[in-house]
Amino acid sequence: MTTILDSVDQRTNLVGENRLELLIFRLHTAQLFAINVFKVKEVVKLPKLNQLPGSHPNISGVANIRGVSIPVIDLRQAIGMRAGGAQEECNIIITEYNRSIQAFLVGQVMNIMNLTWQDIQPPPRQVGKNNYLTAITKIKKDNTERLVSIIDVEKVLAEIVDYDTQISHEVLDQSLLGHFQGRKVLIVDDSSTARAQIRETLSQLGLEVIEAQNGLHALTMLKNWCDKGINLYDELLMLFTDAEMPEMDGYKLTHEIRNDPRMRDLHIALNTSLSGNFNEAMVKKVGCDRFISKFQPDLLVEVVQDRLKQLL
Repeated sequence: MTTILDSVDQRTNLVGENRLELLIFRLHTAQLFAINVFKVKEVVKLPKLNQLPGSHPNISGVANIRGVSIPVIDLRQAIGMRAGGAQEECNIIITEYNRSIQAFLVGQVMNIMNLTWQDIQPPPRQVGKNNYLTAITKIKKDNTERLVSIIDVEKVLAEIVDYDTQISHEVLDQSLLGHFQGRKVLIVDDSSTARAQIRETLSQLGLEVIEAQNGLHALTMLKNWCDKGINLYDELLMLFTDAEMPEMDGYKLTHEIRNDPRMRDLHIALNTSLSGNFNEAMVKKVGCDRFISKFQPDLLVEVVQDRLKQLL
């Protein structure tokens, strides 16, 4: 199964082209699920798991992969389905999110699909706010169109790992706190969990947080402000954007902003759980000002403080 990802390092040239590749899999049902290939390190058949008494109920155990102990999360159970347990067709998808390694217990791993972000749509509003999806898409399989649900992995992890949004006292520049009052930042992220983490962190500074669910939503908002004669540099301290989002990713969003004279100098930080050195190169390529690997409250604060100092 590892051969399905042998060329993953060569796939980074898709980044910045508003394209993505999805790893498609099942969770012991006919329904298809997916996560982005860039977050996947390896796919292997389910190995023997060592149990961890007292661990979170969504943790099936720990796998030893080439001497590295990796927690394995039962993805069926984590997204509210009945636990699937170990079956013959089980695999684990080893991923890297937010600078940590974990694996997800899934069923059959199907294939990799190459799509554009325009092919990816937000979940229907009717599914409610508590769903575990960031997006949906459709693919052709066996001459029929099939719906694919893209998992909000950050929400899954946030329910297992306690992400502390408290800011370290030593990071705060007390001389700047009064200057944050009345200033706004724009957060662009398709994960409601990720937006909430940033909002809870920055609101401690007195910043007003405006949210957009994807790059197209954000770009439309910014252009509307410009069309109304609003000076973006007076309106916004800066913008934080995720890399992966439906309809328009963060790289494309940054590219569009940099090519609009009315907003080209907007301060932009790429805030993503994607790992890998290619992100640093993409930051330079598309013109982001900063790169942040999620989720680091103190670093978020340092970034907004540095930006504010440039304006004072």
